[in-house]
Amino acid sequence: MTEELFRADGYLRECEARVLSCGEQGIVLDRTVFYPVGGGQAGDSGVLLLDDGRELAIADTRKAKDEAGQPTGGIWHVPAPGQDALLADLAAGRRVTARIDWSRRHRLMRLHTTTHLLCHLVPQLVNGCSITPEYARLDFNMTDPLDKEGLTDGIARLVAAAHPVAIGSISDEELDASPALVKSMSVQPPRGTGRIRTVRVGAADLIDYQPCGGTHVANTAEIGAVVVTKIEKKSATTRRVVLGFA
Repeated sequence: MTEELFRADGYLRECEARVLSCGEQGIVLDRTVFYPVGGGQAGDSGVLLLDDGRELAIADTRKAKDEAGQPTGGIWHVPAPGQDALLADLAAGRRVTARIDWSRRHRLMRLHTTTHLLCHLVPQLVNGCSITPEYARLDFNMTDPLDKEGLTDGIARLVAAAHPVAIGSISDEELDASPALVKSMSVQPPRGTGRIRTVRVGAADLIDYQPCGGTHVANTAEIGAVVVTKIEKKSATTRRVVLGFA
């Protein structure tokens, strides 16, 4: 099992950790600040600092799975190619410092929070999502046309309003009682622990509230200039909105 420090604090940039295992798929630590790909958000990259000063470059982060493809509760830190000598020294028990590429992570956080603003502006179910460091997209289950300039202006207003963004949780039973909180048709909130992580945008004025496991900025003002770069008709019932930095 890997303790997922990023769930409680998306601003953590590094942590001390112990190697649990090191295999072909990646390195599993007992705790990490690296977010694994999931919920549409790309996995983190960064480095593992060894106690002798050497750095192992991490190209991606993914949820560890067993041979049957089932999650193990661990997280694979996937090393960049060409680091066999360093990998040979990463036996179980070795202490390392896990440090994310903060500039890349912060772009992901800004775009991910913007997708929640977009859910407020386009109150339709989402049937596809992708969040990368350079752009984000949401696929809405709808037939009506969307206005690119109008959505860009709406995002700018919500960013300028400096709405707080808060991480919380609800029980499985609370979610069952309010199924409309789930706005995604393609990704369902993970269950099994008894609590489901939520993201709320807005305090007195509720902008968005839904289950979400991704990383987010603490205030919409931190998003900065994000615009709608493209709107596409992907099918008769799907409108795709693409976001990018201005």
